[in-house]
Amino acid sequence: MAVVGPTASAKSDVAMGLAERIGAEIISVDSVQVYREMDIGSAKPSPRMLARVRHHLIDVVDPEDSFTAAHCQRRARRIIEAASVPLILCGGSGLHFRSVVDPLTFAPHDPAVRAEVGQLSPEAARDRLLDADRQAGRHVDLANPRRVDRALEVLALTGATPSRRAAEPARRQVRAYRPLVPFRAVGLDPGGEIGERVSARLGVMRKQGFLDEVAALADRMGPTASQAVGYRQLLPVVRGEMEEEEGFRQVERATVALVKRQRTFFRRDPRIQWLPWRSDPGEMVSAAQEVLLGASA
Repeated sequence: MAVVGPTASAKSDVAMGLAERIGAEIISVDSVQVYREMDIGSAKPSPRMLARVRHHLIDVVDPEDSFTAAHCQRRARRIIEAASVPLILCGGSGLHFRSVVDPLTFAPHDPAVRAEVGQLSPEAARDRLLDADRQAGRHVDLANPRRVDRALEVLALTGATPSRRAAEPARRQVRAYRPLVPFRAVGLDPGGEIGERVSARLGVMRKQGFLDEVAALADRMGPTASQAVGYRQLLPVVRGEMEEEEGFRQVERATVALVKRQRTFFRRDPRIQWLPWRSDPGEMVSAAQEVLLGASA
């Protein structure tokens, strides 16, 4: 089972309520909650919530370390294979979610090759990729230097162009939304209320000490953790390069942009059944239970 949707859509509350009703455990598919000490900015479930229902893939690596969708895939599938109770995937990281349920494959990494590619200007990197594959723009966001660099890294390590990789059978299965792990999923989305919910959530985070959390981790976050929404925008504040108010304004803008990307990603997936939004958490839990299990409370 899965409960997915954009940031600030009450996914954790609904997954928790459902897990308690049916005796399930939760596998987090959140790209930030995996990091220890990154608690406030990731809206990590509270210690009380974690004590009530067993959660997997929360607090599994240090901020210095990298945790990719490939890591999520390996760990989550081991948990699924060994499980003796129902499991609920919960989170807003679309790639992590699909890495678990779909036959996604991940190309190798090589820091030395990536560093070499990183020496190129964005324009030179894009030209090199297009020289190797004139159709690369159909599969890679050429306006995103990080995606272009990654495509060049994979090309150097495997000899496979983006077009060739896109033609692989497993990738066709992914594009057709044919899962490797059968599942049912519900989507949560507050619709027009999301802006207010994001603003209120950030207000709570600020009062809880989000800026202090970023300051405590500033010298320890690796290249992956430091790019997380919220942390990335507040690092300049910690370094004295930006005023606090402007930093939090940027966090809010970045969060709203993230919500838009998450909506686009999940709305494409025809396997997700979107629930009519209700402000009462108990009603949302009952609606999710009916869809996922064919039973109401």
